[in-house]
Amino acid sequence: MSVVEVKNLSKVYGSGHTSVKAVDNINLKIEAGDIVLIMGPSGSGKTTLISMIGTLLKPTSGQIIIDNEDTAVLSDTKMADLRLHKLGFMFQSFNLLSALTAEQNVVVPLIVAGVSKKQSIAKARKLLEQLHLEKRLNNLPKNLSGGEKQRVAVARALANEPKLILADEPTANLDTKTGLEVMQLLCNTACGENRAVIIVSHDQRLKSVAKRVITIEDGKLIREEKGNHNNNCSMNHGNIPR
Repeated sequence: MSVVEVKNLSKVYGSGHTSVKAVDNINLKIEAGDIVLIMGPSGSGKTTLISMIGTLLKPTSGQIIIDNEDTAVLSDTKMADLRLHKLGFMFQSFNLLSALTAEQNVVVPLIVAGVSKKQSIAKARKLLEQLHLEKRLNNLPKNLSGGEKQRVAVARALANEPKLILADEPTANLDTKTGLEVMQLLCNTACGENRAVIIVSHDQRLKSVAKRVITIEDGKLIREEKGNHNNNCSMNHGNIPR
C-alpha cells in the first residue's frame, strides 16, 4: 500500500535568470513498511524535498499524495489534521518544549489530537518506558542527554500512530554510536508497526537501518539502491543508549 506518492515534483526559488531549481521533477513512491534514506551533498535539495513531503513547504509544481489524499486540494483545517494524525516529525535539534518534562512533551500532540488527558499520559508513559526512559519522565530537556532527547522525540513522533515519519538529519547532534542506535530503534519500531520512514542524512552508516537508499544531486533523483536493513521487524529494539 502506497503511503506517499510524489509526481513530477519541483521547487523553484527566484525567477528568470536568478531562479534556482532546488527540486527538479522528482517522482517517488513509498510503501507502508518502507525505510527510505535520502542522501546527497549540502544544497542537493534533500531537505527541500522532505519539507514538501511533510507539507511544511509548498511545491512550485507537481503532486504529493499522502495516504490517498492530494495535499494540494486540502483546506488549511484538513491539512493540519493530516499533519497531526498521519505525519510524525523528528528534527536535528530535537525541538522539544524546554519548559515541559519528557512525559509532557509526548502528551502534548495526543491532547491536541483529542485524546483524553488520562489516556494521553498512559500512552506517553508506555512509549517512554519502551524507550528505557521510565526514570526520565519528569526531567526537563536541559537535564537529558542528546540520546535521551532524541528518544523523547521518537516517542513524540510515534504518539499519534502516524502513517509516515519524517526525520531530517536526526543524528547530526548525536555521537556516532548513540545516533545509530536511536535510528535502529525508530526504524525497527516503525517497520514492526508497518509505518513508512523517510530519513534525510549525510551519515553513510544509516544505510544499515534503511531498506532503500536514494541519492539526490542538484535537485534530481540520481539513483536508488538497496539499503542493508535486515527486514527483521520483530520489535526487538536492541541495545538502546541509556
